[in-house]
Amino acid sequence: MALWGGALVVIAAILIALLYVFGSLRENAGGIEAERRLRLLERKAAALFRKGVDAGDNGALMSAVERRRKIVSLVSRESAPLDWAAAQHELGDALFRLGEREKGAAHLEEAVSAYRAALTERTRDRAPSDWAATENGLGAALEKIGGREAGTARLEEAAAAFRLSLEERTRDRVPLDWATTENNLGIALEGIGERENGTERLKEAMAAFSAALEQWTRELAPVQWAATEANLGHTLVSLGERENDTARFEAALAAFHAALEELKRDRVPLDWAEAQNHLGVALAELGARESGTVRLKEAVAAYRAALEEQTRARVPLRWAAANNNLAKALHLLGAREAGTDRLEEAVAAYRNALQEITRERSPTQWAAITGAQGLAIVTIAERKADAAIAREGLDKINAAADALEAGGQSQAAEALRAQLAKARALAGQ
Repeated sequence: MALWGGALVVIAAILIALLYVFGSLRENAGGIEAERRLRLLERKAAALFRKGVDAGDNGALMSAVERRRKIVSLVSRESAPLDWAAAQHELGDALFRLGEREKGAAHLEEAVSAYRAALTERTRDRAPSDWAATENGLGAALEKIGGREAGTARLEEAAAAFRLSLEERTRDRVPLDWATTENNLGIALEGIGERENGTERLKEAMAAFSAALEQWTRELAPVQWAATEANLGHTLVSLGERENDTARFEAALAAFHAALEELKRDRVPLDWAEAQNHLGVALAELGARESGTVRLKEAVAAYRAALEEQTRARVPLRWAAANNNLAKALHLLGAREAGTDRLEEAVAAYRNALQEITRERSPTQWAAITGAQGLAIVTIAERKADAAIAREGLDKINAAADALEAGGQSQAAEALRAQLAKARALAGQ
């Protein structure tokens, strides 16, 4: 009995050991399965993100955001801090791409938060190249928010983030990443330059784009080269407006035409549309300085092409901007041509723009567009000798002038009110 009892003890010990082994195997298997599911989720999120960016598919981007939120929740910050930071960065990328297409800034603000969260673990000392990539992403999100604000605070923050990134992303070490961040710095500097007097920041932006183009050649990176050519063209338009220099506009035209050789509608529809919109601006600026209508008609065609992809559902603020640009070109064309057809098209395009550029959201821009619409309506009234139409135009001009005055734009309000005498005479007041 004693021997048998000893055997039982041995058998029991063996069984207990086996239970521990099987339990450990189950835990390992569970860990392997969880890891497999996480990697599958990451691959799915990456595919949706790419589809959303390349095809302009906002639904795919939203799905990518949802999956990347899930990934952040699954990765342990305590046990894998750099993996957690990488997940936050990738979430920021998806939020940024979605937010840049929307009229609100909620997703862009979330992107800023995600990038900043990533930077709490992705420090420069611990992971310098990843830190630089996240500083670049943070700068891009701040630039988009700043581009929708009247001031320059966010744009200055963006420029600072890009400059930090460039301390690690040097041309010698990572030439293509360096070019990416130089291009982004140029975008932020251009935004600041458009809000300031003078041309210093705009010229700094042009230098940044030119630097990026030294590395992003057409042969090496055709799409990035084209996008940077388009950015350079936009800056040249801004400089041309400040300097009243047609040579700048001609150079911008060349840049946009070059960009469109690579920005194909079937490959990158939204980038193609944005280049078409900027091409229209350059053509309209040249057309405004010429006596004929050829360039203005080309500008109208470019804006209408852009609007085929820049729909209100997909990119509401870009849709509104393109409609405003179209309206201005049609307005000028209508002033040079007989009849009222072009002017009435301009009024309709201004109306479209005002559906998104509201008084609550952007009072100064709303006033500028409403005032321009009012002036177009008054010209229609003059040609039709219609007092009722004139009163409609008069009301819009008054509303716009009041809004400009309230916003501290007294000089612009005064210039608009100078047009009221003719409107009142037509309206019989």
